[in-house]
Amino acid sequence: MTFLRIRKLALVAAGIPILSSCVIPDDTSSIAKVDATTAAARKEMVGLSEADVRMCAGFPTATADVGSSGQIWTYQRTVQRGNLSIAVPTMAVGAIPAVGGSVNVAPGGYCNTQIRMVGGQVAEVAYAGDNNLPNSIDALCVSTVDACVAYARQHRHGAPVVSR
Repeated sequence: MTFLRIRKLALVAAGIPILSSCVIPDDTSSIAKVDATTAAARKEMVGLSEADVRMCAGFPTATADVGSSGQIWTYQRTVQRGNLSIAVPTMAVGAIPAVGGSVNVAPGGYCNTQIRMVGGQVAEVAYAGDNNLPNSIDALCVSTVDACVAYARQHRHGAPVVSR
């Protein structure tokens, strides 16, 4: 290798740590905000009946009887999105240490929305899974509860029910 090529490789290798500092950390709790729709669902869905939840969210994927604590209905959603994956080969040049790695942008994820039913009504809504986006906590759960938030708002405001 010529001196000029080694110098170019050294410059490229020196820039890789700078690019890797742009990687989104695993724990985004200090910068991410809770999604507005999933936060609203925690409050606005409380009190909806079992029939109401079936109308707005469909039938649950799984249910569990938890004795005196009621039932927990689980809605499982897997989100597949387009990925951008950048892989930088590991290289070492002379005294420069080995650098390399990969970056994934917008990977898919999944959300388990759990709805606790007590006495035939929603008592609690919670979320679990790999359901965060870089700037929004619980964002992959929106598709499960967005219709229920709208349904709860209409139902509580006395909107007329159209029968067919």
